[in-house]
Amino acid sequence: MFYVHMLLLLAVIFVGIRYGGIAFGLLGGLGVSILSFFFGIAPGTPPIGVMLIILAVVAASATLEATGGLKLLVQYAEKLLRKHPSKVVFLGPLCTYSLTVMVGTGHSVYPLLPVIYDVSIKRGIRPERPMAIATVASQMGITASPIAAAAAVVMATAATNHLDISLGQVLMVTIPATLTGVLIAATWSLKRGKDLNDDPEFLERMKDPQFKAQLIDTSEASTGDAGIKESQTAKRGLTVFLLGILTVICVAMFGKDLGLLPDGVKTSTALQFLMLSVGAIILLTTNVDPKKIVNTNVFIAGMSAVIIIFGIAWMSDTIIAYNKPYIISLVEDVVKSHPWTFAIAMYVSSVFLKSQAAVLTIMLPLGFALGIPAEVLIGVLPACYAYYFFPFYPSDLAAITFDRSGTTKIGKYILNHSFLIPGFIGVITATAIGYAISTGVLPIWLWAIAVAGLAFAVNSYMNRMSSEALKLA
Repeated sequence: MFYVHMLLLLAVIFVGIRYGGIAFGLLGGLGVSILSFFFGIAPGTPPIGVMLIILAVVAASATLEATGGLKLLVQYAEKLLRKHPSKVVFLGPLCTYSLTVMVGTGHSVYPLLPVIYDVSIKRGIRPERPMAIATVASQMGITASPIAAAAAVVMATAATNHLDISLGQVLMVTIPATLTGVLIAATWSLKRGKDLNDDPEFLERMKDPQFKAQLIDTSEASTGDAGIKESQTAKRGLTVFLLGILTVICVAMFGKDLGLLPDGVKTSTALQFLMLSVGAIILLTTNVDPKKIVNTNVFIAGMSAVIIIFGIAWMSDTIIAYNKPYIISLVEDVVKSHPWTFAIAMYVSSVFLKSQAAVLTIMLPLGFALGIPAEVLIGVLPACYAYYFFPFYPSDLAAITFDRSGTTKIGKYILNHSFLIPGFIGVITATAIGYAISTGVLPIWLWAIAVAGLAFAVNSYMNRMSSEALKLA
């Protein structure tokens, strides 16, 4: 019956892909009903703890967006990109990655995509190079964010399994791992595709006057002087939000040691009331209209994520809880001999589930049930991002739309699209580095030296190439 149940889950996922958005959650609820009424299976436990953390984080982040603080962050990133246009292939993805880490959602990438395109095309850089890795980097930053839904899942699942895993332990692995993945993928992207002057397809399209006219249409390419001004409200909201994130990290890392949390209060619970408090302080110090909060992009995306996780994770938990003895007997020997293979299972799940939090909600309890060491599970966390495999995620589609040069695209055979190779390089590198750091194979100081050396070498190379380009000009 396990395979029948899995076919039902796959059917729900494939139909959910067709409709997108909260369809995953709604159909997951339908799946629980079918399992209960037709198969006689008692429903599993919905991920209430995870959902509450997501709600608290979304409330705080949406309040920040309502003050204009999120747009202010984007404006700072734009100034950096326009100041160093020759390094957009690196600075673009680093900006989108950093935004996700700070705000907790990859949907913060959208305002930066037209800026990255505009900086690239004006510099004569193939826009596909920074734009493809920028969208990938925005999603890779999720497991490195202290306030993202993925972190909430890890903390809540660890608490449920009575494991003392701190947020600091997780971030000490995921931040260096994902950052390295982004840097390596960006390095590969430096020379991907042909230069615009040598691309026959692009040159042929340039013969069309209409195409040439819209190529550098900057009417929507700036969020700077024509966008939001650095108002006191936005600055105040952003300051409170960043201080709030630092407080959350300090409490999560040192709360028990310093006696900041009362006895019996879990870190996952503290994260909930702290993030609600951050939102409240932003509200009180900026007098932002509460009606604006519920209409922000962050709030809408966050509520969609809650519904998706509610339905699909509930259905998955129902199937896993009922079939757990058989599942364990099926894969126990392989996983115990080669624990890293659990990363492959997470990766495959993420190809179809367009949410890293949903993947972790489903897979982490199974990993703990299989007896996989906590350090291994933490190390392979970056493998929960694989939905770049099919280029239909909103941020990927947005990058294709904003790139008016047509270099960022979906190929003739669908899978030969712009995001596949940067995604492969980034995720595989991040997972390998995360596993090595978490299991003690790679000391963090050695990682720091290696990354510093890579950054120095790439910066020297780009400065040399920029000087040669100026001479030619």
